[in-house]
Amino acid sequence: MEQVINEKVNCLIIGSGPAGYTAAIYASRANMKPLLYQGIQPGGQLTITTEVENYPGYPDGIQGPEMMVQFEKQAARMGTDIRYGMATAVDFSSRPLKVQIDEEKWIAANSVIISTGASAKWLGLPSEQRLNGFGVSACAVCDGFFFKGKEVAIVGAGDTAAEEALYLSKLCTKVHMIVRRDQMRASKVMQDRVLKTSNITVYWNSETDDILGEKKVESVRIKNIQNNELTTIPVSAFFVAIGHEPNSGIFKGWIDMDETGYIKTIPGTSKTNIEGVFASGDVQDKTYRQAVTAAGSGCMAALDAERYLGEKGFH
Repeated sequence: MEQVINEKVNCLIIGSGPAGYTAAIYASRANMKPLLYQGIQPGGQLTITTEVENYPGYPDGIQGPEMMVQFEKQAARMGTDIRYGMATAVDFSSRPLKVQIDEEKWIAANSVIISTGASAKWLGLPSEQRLNGFGVSACAVCDGFFFKGKEVAIVGAGDTAAEEALYLSKLCTKVHMIVRRDQMRASKVMQDRVLKTSNITVYWNSETDDILGEKKVESVRIKNIQNNELTTIPVSAFFVAIGHEPNSGIFKGWIDMDETGYIKTIPGTSKTNIEGVFASGDVQDKTYRQAVTAAGSGCMAALDAERYLGEKGFH
């Protein structure tokens, strides 16, 4: 299918979290004249977190949305063309690379930086969304600190859930872990560590019935799947650790991914299997998933893209 090209750019950045904006700052400074599309959630996952205390340079902490506004302002000040819109399809079969925006216009680019991030999977309870940021969180490493010395609950049964439960057990007086089946999916080593930790209580064959509290999380009501018995546990926070979904759907068939959809990059670089296409941030990182590591990989992507454009003679 022949696309009608509406615009041609040297560097196109898709996504606007810490990775996308950092890539934009570096690309602008290198005179690559980047065009950045913000995607469906400008600012990415940080716009749904409240307090960020673990990003260097903010001794008093900062609100996630405010931090992303600052990232955006900095990228704009450096000269990035920032637009609201979403990449809906790609064609990487020939040069220049082509990306469709909002299902209507096509942009041709000499280089593409993918920073589309990942989205936390949620249980789908209305109370979970209502109390999100008020005790409900999808990142124990980000938010566990705020519940030091309190009782908390975590739902999940994989390695991430086990790891986060152990992390919380060092900060909180008690961790209530809700597991749907009679066993965990986590590796044997992780399971053993969880079961040996005295202040973690595992509720097997259980699911979350509701999260209770008006303005903040006050308790969680769980249901035993076998006998339908309901138990209410007073907690100050509820952590959801049932996995993340990388926002990589439109690149399927073009870019190499692992079995869960995370984009594969050549180790030590941001390069993908397609020349001129680079990936940074949570869409290619299922291990660390922190704002600071995403920003670092955004810098790598811009530097890799700059080198590539230089070698190819694009200016």
